[in-house]
Amino acid sequence: QVQLVESGGGLVQPGGSLKLSCTASGSIFRSDTMAWYRQAPGKQRELVAKISAGDRTTYAGSVKDRFTISRDNAKNTVYLQMNSLNAEDTAVYYCNLVQFGIFYWGKGTLVTVSS
Repeated sequence: QVQLVESGGGLVQPGGSLKLSCTASGSIFRSDTMAWYRQAPGKQRELVAKISAGDRTTYAGSVKDRFTISRDNAKNTVYLQMNSLNAEDTAVYYCNLVQFGIFYWGKGTLVTVSS
């Protein structure tokens, strides 16, 4: 059974930066796709960024050039470096892992961008 634990959320001022981490436990493979999703109040959950086998990355248009997703396979950890944050980035951020077509989710970490 795969378990995901996120950390790094919090309150940050507009224009600031924050780095999220997600560590996976269980049977993890380099071929697994890992991703970050977010859900703002009153909105649907949306894909923020994902990293596939071979470290291929995909970003939502709203975060491209501001966010960077990376992974450390030795630590089974995926990161999300978030820069130039604005109020629209306020949301609960969820870590996601896809393994053999099965989706696993973390419990989420809250990011609030406010002055």
